[in-house]
Amino acid sequence: MQYQLLIYVDEKDFADIPQSQFAQTSEDYRIFTENLIKASVFVSGERLHLSSSAATVRSKDGKIVSTHGPFAETKEQLGGFYIINCKSLEEAIEWASQCPAAKRCAVEVRPIVLMK
Repeated sequence: MQYQLLIYVDEKDFADIPQSQFAQTSEDYRIFTENLIKASVFVSGERLHLSSSAATVRSKDGKIVSTHGPFAETKEQLGGFYIINCKSLEEAIEWASQCPAAKRCAVEVRPIVLMK
């Protein structure tokens, strides 16, 4: 079964991050991704641009309306994701606990309904 690891971060925490810390975080993610690939559970994963570059599309009074930026004011924003193939939710949670974001942010583990 496929699971999505949704990585939530407070973008404000990364505004003034020292370059050395950013480089170390990037290396931590590279190693984590490499471990997923070696274990043959990696399907895909990407880092997202800041939420200020997003647009939200919804229906309002029967019309499609788009707004720039995220719709909800939240402390944490979706910063990236992984899709992994695991035998169980417990296995997916174990992988999520190894994600660098689990040490300082939040990682939501959600089963994927395949649309086939």
